[in-house]
Amino acid sequence: MLTLASKLKRDEGVKGSRPSGTTSDSTRRVSVRDKLLVKEVAELEANLPCTCKVNFPDPNKLHYFQLTVTPDEGHYQGGKFQFEIEVPDAYNMVPPKVKCLTRIWHPNITEMGEICLSLLREHSIDGTGWAPTRTLKDVVWGLNSLFTDLLNFDDPLNIEAAEHHLRDKKSVQINKLL
Repeated sequence: MLTLASKLKRDEGVKGSRPSGTTSDSTRRVSVRDKLLVKEVAELEANLPCTCKVNFPDPNKLHYFQLTVTPDEGHYQGGKFQFEIEVPDAYNMVPPKVKCLTRIWHPNITEMGEICLSLLREHSIDGTGWAPTRTLKDVVWGLNSLFTDLLNFDDPLNIEAAEHHLRDKKSVQINKLL
């Protein structure tokens, strides 16, 4: 992470010596995203829930990281769930792309790893979708909450898992993983 921060500072010094009209829009967008990510990753690491751990496979690519959630309460207590988070070039105007890498029997996560979390939607009917004011910290806290207070059996993405839970709550705790 420090490597990317150093690179951004160095690039800003080089930009200052170039004529301002030579920077393309796509370069500027990536640069804005990277600047945001340096700030947001530092904030995220300082405010990470105790049940979460982030891993950056390549510290020079803050736009791709993995999150491990280990719930300490609720139906999924004791489980270990991994997510991959990819931040697109158009961030923060669009939300990060998130996929659950762990096969799980969960009403808000499909067997293919798709996630139902309103803040990950670009457009949301209830007005709680993505907004440029949201950050990676919001995404991580939201994913963590899918295993506690945001666990939603009333509006599921995985209908079978929700129905199974409503029929037999005890077996859901035993069979948290597929």
